[in-house]
Amino acid sequence: MIISKTKDENIVVVEDDLDDQFLIERIFERIGISTPLFFNNGKEALDYLKQTSDKILLIISDINMPIMNGLELRKEINENEYLRKKSIPFIFLSTAARPDDVEAAYDMTVQGFFLKGSTVTSMEESLQLMYTYWKRCKHPNSVRR
Repeated sequence: MIISKTKDENIVVVEDDLDDQFLIERIFERIGISTPLFFNNGKEALDYLKQTSDKILLIISDINMPIMNGLELRKEINENEYLRKKSIPFIFLSTAARPDDVEAAYDMTVQGFFLKGSTVTSMEESLQLMYTYWKRCKHPNSVRR
């Protein structure tokens, strides 16, 4: 299924692994979604989110990263009134789903926790599912002008 992305739908991907960044970028191109905005750690993403006026459709973040990990990023977003009110859907995409990490993620009201998958096809299915769901779902961020 090919889906066209409109101009105001930036997807933020927070991922420190360059191979995973490359794979995610290729998958997005293949399924017709423009290249996401990549950040190597939560601190870079947080700085961008605090200063941008761009509309963000979705944040996809790894958990384990240097400087600021994904859980710390989610906590900072929740504690920042400006970012919290943007209501940007936040999904974890990780190589492992340790029970403590999954529980901590949902305690911070994430909207999903996915495994990266062992094949390109499974990764593509997960990314397609995330995008399609949040593209169609109505939430405060999607109905703001």
